[in-house]
Amino acid sequence: MNTLTIAEAPTPALAPEHTVHATLTFPGVMRAEWIKLLSLRSTWWSLGLTVAVMTLFALGQATSLDFIAQDPETAPTLGAIHGAEIVSRGYQLGMITIAVLGALLITGEYSTGMIRSTLAAVPTRLPVLAAKAIAVSVATTVVTVLSLVLTYLITSPLLAEHDLVPRLDDAQTWQVAAGMAYFLIAAALFSLGMGTLLRSTAGAVTASLTVLLLLPGILQIIGLDWLQNLIDYLPQPAATAFLTVSDVDLAGHSTSQELSPVAGLLVVAAYAIVPMVLAAVSLRRRDA
Repeated sequence: MNTLTIAEAPTPALAPEHTVHATLTFPGVMRAEWIKLLSLRSTWWSLGLTVAVMTLFALGQATSLDFIAQDPETAPTLGAIHGAEIVSRGYQLGMITIAVLGALLITGEYSTGMIRSTLAAVPTRLPVLAAKAIAVSVATTVVTVLSLVLTYLITSPLLAEHDLVPRLDDAQTWQVAAGMAYFLIAAALFSLGMGTLLRSTAGAVTASLTVLLLLPGILQIIGLDWLQNLIDYLPQPAATAFLTVSDVDLAGHSTSQELSPVAGLLVVAAYAIVPMVLAAVSLRRRDA
């Protein structure tokens, strides 16, 4: 009896493995950060609140002009007020929500552990921080412009009654508008830097709001002369040196500043740059 032998088919040789080296370019990092920024519910809440608080506060200031005009002591000051200062008056409140957004942009990833995936995809790390800085700066600029336009439209009828509508061909109008955006961007970057250093949302927000908003009032309570001299070099007074173009405020008080407008710009820039530089060093050296 014949035995049929079935020859096994030869096993095909496996193709040699090829290692694919993918390089994530900066536009790719930028796109990823935009997706993360705009996909967070907290981002839209922060941006929406920024527009709301700045607009409503300026509207309240414009509404109070009637009471100021009726007071014999403060009525003469209306002629010395620049309308752009009233339109931009809410920037101090907007700074709070912008600072929170800047901190959340990085601390949110540390709290969820997503930062490990982010840094694994971008081993050099610094492009991540740069992309976050650009994203929050652009978002802040857009919100600032939207707030200014909305506030201008809403307050113009009230300002027109006192001949205080800011002229769009006035250099001081654009100085105040640009200074407002500049300061809010600096606040966002300061908070982003603090968030990278502290890696805690509560810690970063507390530190940011203390330095940006609360510290001038705290130091004024302390009667030490050298501390009083430091107040002018804090972010808010430095920003006021550039944003104030009138000689008096609505209460009739002098608005003279120790710092010149240019010095105020430089001081505010330092508060944005120094934390970001320290954050870059920390991000490169510390483990995720």
